[in-house]
Amino acid sequence: MAEHESLEFGKADFVLLDTVSMEEFMANLKLRFEKGRIYSYIGEVVVSVNPYRAMNIYGRDTIEQYKGRELYERPPHLFAIADAAYKAMKRRNKDTCIVISGESGAGKTEASKYIMQYIAAITNPNQRAEVERVKNMLLKSNCVLEAFGNAKTNRNDNSSRFGKYMDINFDFKGDPIGGHINNYLLEKSRVIFQQDGERSFHSFYQLLKGAPDSLLRSLHIKKDPTAYNYIKVGGQIKSGINDSAEFKGVADAMKVIGFTGDEIQTVYKILATILHLGNLKFGMDGDVTLIENTKLVSVIRELLSTKEENVEKALLYRTVATGRDVIEKQHTTKEASYGRDALAKAMYERLFCWIVGRINDIIEVKNYDANVHGKNTVIGVLDIYGFEIFQNNSFEQFCINYCNEKLQQLFIQLVLKQEQEEYQREGIPWKHIDYFNNQIIVDLVEQQHKGIFSVLDEACMNVGKVTDEVFLQGLNVKLAKHAHFTSRKLSPTDKSLEFDRDFRIRHYAGDVVYSVVGFIDKNKDTLFQDFKRLLYNSSNPVLKGMWPEGKLRITEVTKRPQTAGTIFKNSMISLVENLASKEPYYVRCIKPNDVKSPLLFEPERCRHQVEYLGLLENVRVRRAGFAYRQTYPRFLQRYKMISEYTWPNHDLSSDKDAVKKLLQGCKFDHDVAYGKTKVFIRTPRTLFTLEEQRSEMVKRIVIFLQKVWRGTLARKRYRRMRAAAIILRAYRRYKVKSYIRELNRRFKNVRSMKDHGKHVKWPTPPKVLRRFEEAVKNIYNRWWAWTNIKSLSPEETLQLRAKIATLEALKGQRADLGLQRAWEGNYKRDSPDTASSFTLISSELQRKDKFMRVLFSCNVRKINRFHKAEDRALLITDRHLYKMDPMKQYKPMKSTPLYNVTGLSVSPGKDQLVVFHTKDNRDLIVCLQGMVPANESRIGELVGTLLSHFKSEKRKLQVNISSPIQCSMNGRKCTVVVEPKINQSHPDFTKSRAGYILAVPGN
Repeated sequence: MAEHESLEFGKADFVLLDTVSMEEFMANLKLRFEKGRIYSYIGEVVVSVNPYRAMNIYGRDTIEQYKGRELYERPPHLFAIADAAYKAMKRRNKDTCIVISGESGAGKTEASKYIMQYIAAITNPNQRAEVERVKNMLLKSNCVLEAFGNAKTNRNDNSSRFGKYMDINFDFKGDPIGGHINNYLLEKSRVIFQQDGERSFHSFYQLLKGAPDSLLRSLHIKKDPTAYNYIKVGGQIKSGINDSAEFKGVADAMKVIGFTGDEIQTVYKILATILHLGNLKFGMDGDVTLIENTKLVSVIRELLSTKEENVEKALLYRTVATGRDVIEKQHTTKEASYGRDALAKAMYERLFCWIVGRINDIIEVKNYDANVHGKNTVIGVLDIYGFEIFQNNSFEQFCINYCNEKLQQLFIQLVLKQEQEEYQREGIPWKHIDYFNNQIIVDLVEQQHKGIFSVLDEACMNVGKVTDEVFLQGLNVKLAKHAHFTSRKLSPTDKSLEFDRDFRIRHYAGDVVYSVVGFIDKNKDTLFQDFKRLLYNSSNPVLKGMWPEGKLRITEVTKRPQTAGTIFKNSMISLVENLASKEPYYVRCIKPNDVKSPLLFEPERCRHQVEYLGLLENVRVRRAGFAYRQTYPRFLQRYKMISEYTWPNHDLSSDKDAVKKLLQGCKFDHDVAYGKTKVFIRTPRTLFTLEEQRSEMVKRIVIFLQKVWRGTLARKRYRRMRAAAIILRAYRRYKVKSYIRELNRRFKNVRSMKDHGKHVKWPTPPKVLRRFEEAVKNIYNRWWAWTNIKSLSPEETLQLRAKIATLEALKGQRADLGLQRAWEGNYKRDSPDTASSFTLISSELQRKDKFMRVLFSCNVRKINRFHKAEDRALLITDRHLYKMDPMKQYKPMKSTPLYNVTGLSVSPGKDQLVVFHTKDNRDLIVCLQGMVPANESRIGELVGTLLSHFKSEKRKLQVNISSPIQCSMNGRKCTVVVEPKINQSHPDFTKSRAGYILAVPGN
């Protein structure tokens, strides 16, 4: 049974149908086609329906799914049958064959390609170069044979017009080492005639469409197929075939296989010669037959490498020897045309057989010694025409249908034989099976003296004018009482048959009416000896070698050549004997419709094919005893979960006993038989019930396994997480302790260090201690500051507080704050030229205003309310802000109580501009000056000193950093702007429309 496919796709094996009838068979076939399942089984036979679309089921992944698997382990597929044949060959050392049959367009050629592709893919795992070469040539040979043996027909764009049997030879390791191809009954009549809508062989169109212009010129042909009588019917068809690309592919393939350059050129010349032959026209000049277009004779002479007069003579005359006398008999135009067509057909057939022979010479096994290399085994692949029933059935259809009768006979015999042998091996009683034995039809065709081929040969050997009617009369005499033969003379009332033209044979696949018209000519297959001598005498060695019989002299008497029918009959008998010696596998191909649609399934069309392929007969033979059989271990492996005695493992004495116990428990004991190694199940219903029970148990087992597995995974995950947590905890403790120890080591002696540990580098903390590190650093910084501050004098402490206040107010807003130098505060006291007078005045002011200390003093440039800039000295005490005139011995000009000052404004630049804001809106605008050195900034010191003082008195002082600075002068709003000027030597104020401008040196 083909497993792993739901019943929604139908039954994968037709043996498992509930009832064996044509209706059931067709319904299942249609369902599988519509569901995209193009392959089915009948036991070990593959039924293939052409999908008419590309399917993604032939790639490397699919190959791996079928490699080494049993036939029933995977859904039906060509790869399964190919693998079964390969395993039988490799494991049991048996020669095997795969027989592919079906009508034109059913997919036989594609099936053979996929089988070859599969065998190539699974062999030579060690990539031996010689084996790869052989595989490549076997695959490439398909391409060449398709070009010369296939054609577009109304049924199929790539129809094989010949039968092909390929043997692939394998060494003892199972690697391909060579092969051999046999071809059967090439449809050579297609060379000169095609039905409407069909083409001649691909090779002609590939040459015209794909060959380079230089080659076409040398062959005297042009690209237009309609210019040549033999192929112009096909040349008018619009086809999807890419002849140009195919030409290159075939040329490359011939080179890979081993055709020489001269051989390939000769092939092209023969094709061109045939095209030119078709354009030859014969006429009459009185009683003389002549060629009307003589230029073509010269072209043909050149292509055949022979003499022009010999070509013309062979076309117009026939040489006849009577004893020692030689007579040249002139042809009539009809005879000349017949001879021309016969030559074209014979040349193409001989070319095709030569190509097959050349491929065989190259791929055959060479230097193989069985004693040294082991037994040479074979897989044969037969791709041959299927049964054909047309409106007009002639000699070709007769031969093809005879071939199918032989193969059907072999098929039934081998299937029955295999069944009987298996029953005997297993000790199961064998029942006689009734089936249609078509031996009677085979005898009707091939029996000595009485068969149709014999009667046809007798008619061909008669002296005098032999006609097809004479042949039919002979059949009527010899086969008058045969149950499977009739004609109009034997059945006068049967109006479906024409007098003196038709006869009917009752084949296994149905009745076929044949027309005897052309039987005699096609069987004789006459080619005048003059043409054979013409071609043999060519100076082209390749062409000469194709016609060895042309070496006979005119007067030499030869044996009568075998007729086409006899040759074909003998080849079929030989083929069947060859197949019978091998273990056969079958692929039956079905064409679902005639319009190449991937969606359409025509029941009547398919029913007809099922009948003539004998598929229902095959199911009946397979079902006659037991529908299903399987080895005990395999059966247990699939169904053991159904029974408590066999799940998960049985403890019985053998697998056979375990299977018995399982089936008894299911109450199926009445429907089975037990062989030595296999269990046999009679009806498909039992098997489907087992499958249903298995599906139900599989769900429960899967749920149970999921539960157990998920629990296992959860416990493993928990243990891992717990172990990780423990390790993480220990590691964190270790890192914390290591950090604390390192911190203690580095800062242990900070008290005795000169800078109290300021130079010590802090260790990198673990992530968990980063906030701890911030806290410790904060504590350390506070301690370090306290340690440094407590050693300072009161004056140094005041200065430090002032610097801190400056930093808080101006950090990031002004560049130079003067923090790195000592702050003097009272700079006028230390000025050597003015110290005495300034000290005197400041002492008087101290007695008068009772201030405790001087906060700041400095020279300034001031702008007054009359917009006049003047030099002044600025003295700030803890009580007042004084303006002094340095020109008048520092006479105090005006004082402002310090509590009246509300804020300060400075600019963000390097200038020394300061604006003192007061409660009465009489702001003081000054620019500090007289610094030593000149670039020293005292803005930071002034701001910090005042902020620190105000803070000590618990008052607030607003500090603004802006440009321009907004202020009030005697109640009037104005702005002060700082502007650098290149030629300015020192800062100075000037009046502007909005207020004042402080011009400072630009450099």
